[in-house]
Amino acid sequence: MNILFAMIPAFFWGTTYAVTQYTLAGWPPLLLGALRALPAGLILLALKPTFPAKTSWKPLITIGLVNIAAFFSLIFVMALTLPSAIAGVGMISVPVFAMAFHWMFNRSAPSKIQLTSGALLVFLAWLLFDPKSITLSPIGLIAMLAAISCIIYGSSLTKTLGGKIDWWTVLTWQLVIGGIALSIVALTHASVHPQPYVDAIQSFSTTNLGGLVWITLLNTAFSYSLYVWLLQRMSIVDFTFGGIANPIAGIVCGGLLMNELYSLHQYGLMGGMIIVSLLPQLVVLLKKRHATQLALQK
Repeated sequence: MNILFAMIPAFFWGTTYAVTQYTLAGWPPLLLGALRALPAGLILLALKPTFPAKTSWKPLITIGLVNIAAFFSLIFVMALTLPSAIAGVGMISVPVFAMAFHWMFNRSAPSKIQLTSGALLVFLAWLLFDPKSITLSPIGLIAMLAAISCIIYGSSLTKTLGGKIDWWTVLTWQLVIGGIALSIVALTHASVHPQPYVDAIQSFSTTNLGGLVWITLLNTAFSYSLYVWLLQRMSIVDFTFGGIANPIAGIVCGGLLMNELYSLHQYGLMGGMIIVSLLPQLVVLLKKRHATQLALQK
């Protein structure tokens, strides 16, 4: 049942691309990042007030800048330049880059199933992103690679904190800190290139409001709260199975909201990438259950 709940935040995160394109097209990514992060962080802080210790500020600022300020900006660049389905499916290649990162810098060799899964993901992605079959924005692809780098580096930073800082404190304050940083950068950018911001304000509509409510309240405040709540009740391996809803949401919402249509071959490649991305977690889960059954038989 918890895995079904885990699909809820993953689904909302997967809708980011299509919802942004449909409701907030033309808005500056820096502004969207600030409006997503800061209000959500303040809402979570109000729900459960926490204040970091003096020694916690430095790592929290670093995590806020990487996990929120940089990542949110890049996500909205992707949302405004790449098809929703491609952005959602492309982000499931994170394990491949994470595996390479830890192999090179931490000397942590991947397992055979991880290597196999990674190789298959690269192969399928190569076929899916083939310029001969689909035209993609270079800016969007660069933003995707940079966003993946933020996830990997940010996750490493978060992991080093261990149990030093409460998870809720990390969650809320990285949103607040990242939101403040994005607000400052957005204001600076607006002073230099004001027209996109002026256009967004002057043409503000109920559609824009709906999009902001979606990405701020549902996509961030609600989904991140549910994410933290679930991690206290299930393993990370189990939680990753809920992540299958992320690319599926990107594909479905892209079709419904943006009329994104692909060939059966391309849909097959997307489905293959989703399935392959789950293989290592599936093997770990099956081994764990087998070990539990053997222990019960004894």
